[in-house]
Amino acid sequence: MLEAKNLSHKFDYPILDDVCLSLAPKQSIAITGVSGSGKSTLLHILATLLKPDSGEIFYHDKPIYHLTQKSQLDIRRYHFGIIFQSHYLFRGFTARENLELSAIIAKKTIDPTLLEKISIDNVIDQSVTSLSGGQQQRISIARVLTKKPKIIFADEPTGNLDKKTANEVMNTLFDYLKEENASLLIVTHDEKLANMCDEIYKLENAKLIQLK
Repeated sequence: MLEAKNLSHKFDYPILDDVCLSLAPKQSIAITGVSGSGKSTLLHILATLLKPDSGEIFYHDKPIYHLTQKSQLDIRRYHFGIIFQSHYLFRGFTARENLELSAIIAKKTIDPTLLEKISIDNVIDQSVTSLSGGQQQRISIARVLTKKPKIIFADEPTGNLDKKTANEVMNTLFDYLKEENASLLIVTHDEKLANMCDEIYKLENAKLIQLK
């Protein structure tokens, strides 16, 4: 479904050096590594939020960076879902309004069972500014799933969650992959979470090393 070939990128020093990776339907991949190793940069490049210095990304065999800007935007809008470390919720809106806006943009509807699965049904009509960091994180995850993306890119999605809620969220994500024939690429420091994925890679010295 998604294939990265020979990605290289640097800032003041090399971040990625000839990185290759492929992601199939229903597959989950975890990217691990120390802080500052470039994990989030790689995720942003794979999600087409950042263009690499060299290399190419293919989505269903189409080279993304050879597509028009509108086509790239449509892929991000309708096919990709990105869970950031920061929530990026609309602060003046309720949780429900944040989800409704995402649903309207993606031409989808909100699934009430999703709200129950990740325990936000009881806060859905509250302003996001009144919610805890963990609740806001769950709202941001629900906002992504409401889009019904084919690929989910998640940057430390359980970092602000307690153990019980983190398990609920991850079970919801993995159930979603099976139900929607979707894929997941996750950046995490959580060894247990990484081991839940089909494959594990470590980004070290700008190289991607497969561990599992």
